[in-house]
Amino acid sequence: MLTTCSLPPTGPDAPGPQEAGQVAVLDRPEVEHPWVTIVWNDPVNLMSYVSWVFQTHFGYSKEKAERLMMQVHEEGRSVVSTGTREKMEADTEAMHGFGLWATFQKDD
Repeated sequence: MLTTCSLPPTGPDAPGPQEAGQVAVLDRPEVEHPWVTIVWNDPVNLMSYVSWVFQTHFGYSKEKAERLMMQVHEEGRSVVSTGTREKMEADTEAMHGFGLWATFQKDD
């Protein structure tokens, strides 16, 4: 049985070999993260607890967690994470599991 295979294109218009350390880039749109998780202020949870949740779930530093917590407290809400819809659904559900008021939405 005889089989054939095609060889890569050659000539001046053919792509050259990659140099060491280079990565091939495929022609596709960049991954966008147009979704956000929002935590809302509530009259129940202590500010220290909200900060602890942000550190525990998201892995934020104490400073970043406290900054986001203060934004929730002073402005009534804060965007605490951005990413794909699926990830924001998971983050919102996690916030609910911690007893926080949270929603997710498409970012403008």
